[in-house]
Amino acid sequence: MNKTSIIALALFCFNLGIAQEIKNPKDTEVYEPVPPTVQPYGQNGVPSDAVVLFDGSNLEEWINSKDKSTPSWVLNKDDKSMTIHRGQDQKNATIQTKKSFGSMQLHIEWKSPTKINGKGQQRGNSGVFLQGRYEIQILDNNNNDTYVNGQVASVYKQSVPLAKALVPTGEWNTYDIIYHAPEFKGKEIVKPASVTVLHNGVLVQDHFIIKGPTRYIGLPSYTPHGKGPIKLQDHGNPVSYRNIWVREIK
Repeated sequence: MNKTSIIALALFCFNLGIAQEIKNPKDTEVYEPVPPTVQPYGQNGVPSDAVVLFDGSNLEEWINSKDKSTPSWVLNKDDKSMTIHRGQDQKNATIQTKKSFGSMQLHIEWKSPTKINGKGQQRGNSGVFLQGRYEIQILDNNNNDTYVNGQVASVYKQSVPLAKALVPTGEWNTYDIIYHAPEFKGKEIVKPASVTVLHNGVLVQDHFIIKGPTRYIGLPSYTPHGKGPIKLQDHGNPVSYRNIWVREIK
């Protein structure tokens, strides 16, 4: 028997001995820390500890990403949504939150335009950028193929989704995103970001380790950063959003 096998056997016997010594179930029960209580629907259908970023009433939590001006998006009172709109000056209408976030649970609902225009990446294209850097793709892929690491629910140009879980064009989709921010020590990456995504309740990204900020051309690489905003991309298509909230993971 080699040295490694002897050590493994010793550890097994040690743990077995401890297990045999524990005879009272209370010896394996813990009572602290006590988890905080969250009312799942306590804030008009939203978790009681969530930060509500959009409930259909106004755009006060958002600014234009380019010049920090008031967003030009259209508010739709009938379904409490907002739709990408460039306004009279036709400047890019990408918006971002005024607040910055790190690790988070994000809920967001979106739909592509009912009227089908374009194909490939030009149909119902938008994106959710976590910390303003890491994109979860939004795209109308119904009868509309494209490169698979750029289709709906991909981590754009990095991770192909595990499934395509789209509803019919013009109907509401949901993304539930669990995101863990990267950790840095000086200029070095200590722990990369990771993301899990459920699209309409279907797991499509399973704790994917993000390779770096989204790049259209070239390979991603990390540079140190702190908290950042959530961005909703204007890609030239009138995609709509509603019911956006976030729970910070601390």
